[in-house]
Amino acid sequence: MNWDWGAVADFMPHFWDGLLVTLQVLAIGSVISFVLGLVWALLMRVPSRWVTWPVGTVTEFVRNTPLLVQLFFLFYVMPEWGLTFSALTTGVIGIGLHYSTYTMQVYRAGIEAVPVGQWEAATALNLPMRRAWTAVILPQAVRRVVPALGNYVIAMLKDTPILMAITVLEMLGEAQLFARETFQFTEPLTVIGVAFIVISYLASLALRALERRLVH
Repeated sequence: MNWDWGAVADFMPHFWDGLLVTLQVLAIGSVISFVLGLVWALLMRVPSRWVTWPVGTVTEFVRNTPLLVQLFFLFYVMPEWGLTFSALTTGVIGIGLHYSTYTMQVYRAGIEAVPVGQWEAATALNLPMRRAWTAVILPQAVRRVVPALGNYVIAMLKDTPILMAITVLEMLGEAQLFARETFQFTEPLTVIGVAFIVISYLASLALRALERRLVH
């Protein structure tokens, strides 16, 4: 095998384009999954089956069907119902929605891990329900689940290549396109493999720093 640094140099403009798309999907998808997952978790605590049953049904369906099927549905089926989004927007929505059903379970575990005494203290202080949640319960719950949420960010990063199926050219998509045009596969695929490792490692470091800061 001959390594061609010239091919690496030729690929780098394509790599930066793909990296930008990957980071956009990761950042916006993470925000969607974190916010929507918290909404799901809170709705599942509403004392009404008219709320918990449909929320539970939807989240279980999304969690137990492949992300690829969901992306195809959003990209190819939803336009037939009048909802059309760009491939990138569809990918961000799809991956954020998919992972929100996992972060919901993480939030649920974090909320249930808050000691009963904290709930009792909030009640004894006669705090309004909204204040009890925002000032007492959620800060403690979120602090407990940061590592698990971070793991899903890394998992989401590794799932971004699936978006090629709906024509989103993230890092792997750009590498494959370049390889097909130049018949040089080793260099672009190696570059993006290293890039995934580096991004995952940096995300892990950021997560550990955030965890230490929350603990202390």
